[in-house]
Order: sequence, then C-alpha cells, then structure tokens
Amino acid sequence: MTQKLKRELFRDAEKGKIAGVCAGLADYFGWETWLVRVLTVSGVLLGLQFFIILYIAGWFILDKKPKNFKSNFHGATSQPQTNAEENEDLTNESIKVKSRVWQAGEPPKQAFYDIKRKFTALEGQLRSMERYVTSPEFTVSREINKL
Repeated sequence: MTQKLKRELFRDAEKGKIAGVCAGLADYFGWETWLVRVLTVSGVLLGLQFFIILYIAGWFILDKKPKNFKSNFHGATSQPQTNAEENEDLTNESIKVKSRVWQAGEPPKQAFYDIKRKFTALEGQLRSMERYVTSPEFTVSREINKL
C-alpha cells in the first residue's frame, strides 16, 4: 500500500511576482505558475474583484514556503556541494513529466535528458563501487574485519 504525500499550501515568494500566492497555489495543485497567474489576472480584468480580496487574504493568511521545504517536483539547494553530494542529489531527484500543458513538470524530451543524466551518474557510482570491491584495499579491510 502506498502512502500519499502530504501536500501543504504555502506562498512561494521566491518564484512569485508580488507575494507568491499564485506560485504557491500552482505548486500545491501541480499546475504551471503562468496558468494560475493568467486566471487570476483574467478574473480581475473581467470585473471579479473578489479575486483581489482573495489574493490579499492569501498574502496574509498563507505562510511563506520554508527554505528547507522540498517541493513535489524539484528540490534546490543553495549551498555548494561536493561531487558525491551532487551525484546523490541527482539520483534522488524525482522527475515529473507533464502530460497536459497546464500541469507542472517537464516536457517529455527534457525528462528523457534528465533520466539519461541520472543513469550516467548511477553508472559512475556503480563503477566506483566495483573499483573499490575489486581493489586489494577492500580485501585487506575485509580480512581485518574478520579478526
């Protein structure tokens, strides 16, 4: 039985234009941010002023997205990483392919490129492990551990 991911609604000020309410809604529902922005601006221009009230309410009610919060689609880090940490992040990164224009994710061509990059990183890790296991250092280490 699979567990459902717990989704939380935040406003994403980093990806947002004004306060990040539209970016937060887009991330929560798995839509493209531009689509939520277009719908919001269209609602305001068509005379539906409650969109302005809802946006301002969202600005005050929703919490800012924490820095360490992993998004459903991409988790970015701002600290410099070593090559091993970079490879581990690359292999743990999830790839979300969008099947509809309004959905968040990557186009299939980009997803294929990312999958190829992940497999290349995994192959490098596998080669490194094979190199260590077949080395005399591993044999000596294993014999010492047997004592």
